[in-house]
Amino acid sequence: MLKRVIDISSKSYIHIKNSQLVIIIENEVAGSIPVEDLGVLILQHPGITLSIAVVTICQKNNVIIVFCDENHLPSSTLLPLATGHSLHSKILANQICVKLTLKKRLWKKIVSLKIEEQYKTLIYCGEKSERIKKLSREVKSGDPENFEAQAARIYWKMLLGANFKRDVEKDGINSLLNYGYTIMRALFARAIVAGGLHPTLGLHHRNQYNALCLADDLMEPCRAWVDLYVVKLASNGITEINQESKEILLSLISVNVRYDNKVMPLMTACHYLVSRLKKIYDGNATELIYPSLLGQ
Repeated sequence: MLKRVIDISSKSYIHIKNSQLVIIIENEVAGSIPVEDLGVLILQHPGITLSIAVVTICQKNNVIIVFCDENHLPSSTLLPLATGHSLHSKILANQICVKLTLKKRLWKKIVSLKIEEQYKTLIYCGEKSERIKKLSREVKSGDPENFEAQAARIYWKMLLGANFKRDVEKDGINSLLNYGYTIMRALFARAIVAGGLHPTLGLHHRNQYNALCLADDLMEPCRAWVDLYVVKLASNGITEINQESKEILLSLISVNVRYDNKVMPLMTACHYLVSRLKKIYDGNATELIYPSLLGQ
């Protein structure tokens, strides 16, 4: 069953009653949802209060809790590492032993796909760059020439104009991108934990202060989908985080994609992708298979 993403951006009290997540705003019940239907809980207001029971039952049901700061960036993420998978220690041991050569080969695939998706997004928006298309085909193991950054410099100018600068600290379109990436990151983190892998042990990202390195690695090709949604919002005059923009960006989790010749929601495809990565770690597969947007 497709799990739901709940975003709470008002001062509220959250507690559990009869296995339901109950949200109280100004002493009134604003809504409730069965915890078993929940996939990601995003908390965006500093005045939110939640009970220990909320944290406990969310952990048991593999619900990711994302705490955001004033810029809509995730400042902390709660992951059910102990209960995500019954063979967690065995799978983790395989993950720790992955050779650097394999990591570099997988990163090559991810970067190549990321640049390819950027190219597709530009095409959809009426732009075209043969340079980006060429870069996607020339990525080498580990991306030593940093084609990822080279493509990004071309991509952002063509997509959002020569004056646009990607800055996580800025408002406007940057805040929309931040919010969309937060959702995508949570989806991949949830799938990673459910599969028994540890999200800190990445393929390329190695920041010692980043607890979600693997999620950041795996989500890279899907960032362009967030960009596409943000461009659509901006073309309709929506350039700030509000209820409408959040609903549209949250719809990414249920967008239909094609994965290995099957059509499924993106959230489901994330789990298949992680399963494929585990097979590669085990030596039972060689290449990552990524979802693609239908009609792209």
